[in-house]
Amino acid sequence: MKRIFPPHAYSEEPRQACYWPTTIESPVSGPARGTLTADVVVIGAGFTGLSAALHLAQDGADVIVLEAQDVGWGASGRNGGFCCLGGAAASDKMLTRMYGEEGRREFCTVERLAIDLTTGLINDHEIKADIHSDGETLMAHDMASANSLDARARDLERDYGLTPRIVEKDALAQNGLNGPFHRAMTIPAGVALNPMKYVQGLASAARNAGVRIFGSSPVTRIDQSSGFSVQTPQARVQSRRLIVATNGYSSDDLPDWMRGRYLPTQSNVLVTREMSDDELAAQGWTSNQACYDDRFFVHYFRLMPNNRMLFGMRGGLFSAPWADRRMHGNIRHHFETMFPAWKHVETPYSWHGLLSISRDLTPYAGPIDTMPGAFTALSYHGNGVAMGSYAGALLADLAMDRKPRNTYPAVMQNPPGRWPLGKYRRAWFWPVYGAAWAMGK
Repeated sequence: MKRIFPPHAYSEEPRQACYWPTTIESPVSGPARGTLTADVVVIGAGFTGLSAALHLAQDGADVIVLEAQDVGWGASGRNGGFCCLGGAAASDKMLTRMYGEEGRREFCTVERLAIDLTTGLINDHEIKADIHSDGETLMAHDMASANSLDARARDLERDYGLTPRIVEKDALAQNGLNGPFHRAMTIPAGVALNPMKYVQGLASAARNAGVRIFGSSPVTRIDQSSGFSVQTPQARVQSRRLIVATNGYSSDDLPDWMRGRYLPTQSNVLVTREMSDDELAAQGWTSNQACYDDRFFVHYFRLMPNNRMLFGMRGGLFSAPWADRRMHGNIRHHFETMFPAWKHVETPYSWHGLLSISRDLTPYAGPIDTMPGAFTALSYHGNGVAMGSYAGALLADLAMDRKPRNTYPAVMQNPPGRWPLGKYRRAWFWPVYGAAWAMGK
């Protein structure tokens, strides 16, 4: 495998203190062995791969999923659990310039549809994903952000048909949102959830539909002739179609088409111990809303129903034990600054995972044009719970050689260009991240 982070990023260490695996007993998926055949082979057992596998199996396809570790080991089992609008990091102006106003608005529609598809899967398959939060709430961390909320609310109504609720500064505390904020805006779309319970629920639904899921089966080689031959250390799997759903954990040579088309970057999460009602009251934060701010290094946070606070933060282009310790110190400092009454509260869970950024800052779901019959989806820019699930459904239809039944926006049909600098492409972000850290953003 040709991956651009050091081996540490792909080891067990970054997820060793992850909270989510402690919340559910997950079955172990045994490795693939021998010679196997299927209609479709899916590489990756995260939101995208399992959604694709489930939809394919429901339509009668014979599907095998190959996972290097086990279900939800990557970003799908490490994220903050925000099922919300998003998927692209491109601005409205960028999207309009690239796809026209109609194309931009079409993608807005898909953002809402992605949430609906995800919550539909949860309801249809009775997945107990610990859902809470009425949409998500943007917390204005400075006056510029606060002053922008009225215009943002109008844009949300225009683009999504949503009517946000703005909470003024003097009403934040009575809404259980007390902190160093100037205003807040609740967007009535989406939920918060336990991502490991959701991804394990998808796996269970897929197995019930006939999907064979193999863990400890990293793909080492992909060959194509009349179909595909996918090799793992103990198996060779032959199929008519192939789906690659590895996102930030992809390899530049599996297949070679992936080279340079994604840029992994880290997102980091803390979870506190359970807090008492008195501790919550001391800070004045009692809301179960999924919240975020719009700094360069986005903070995302939510009080879960069991009174544990989850606090996440983007950032981190180095991966090593020393970098993990430094990032933990940074995120803990940000947590204590935002919630000073909780400086004494322990955060026994601290981990990070890799998300993917594309060069044009938009997600992709479609064919691998150098390999007829192969498809991929990647780069959800930190919003993969909903958009990854939706992309998997699109890939399922494409792999069945039919027009997707769900809206397939032009924004997601343009194959990502390659980042310059090849395997050194992380260097593009070093000066940007360095400047942002220096300015406290």
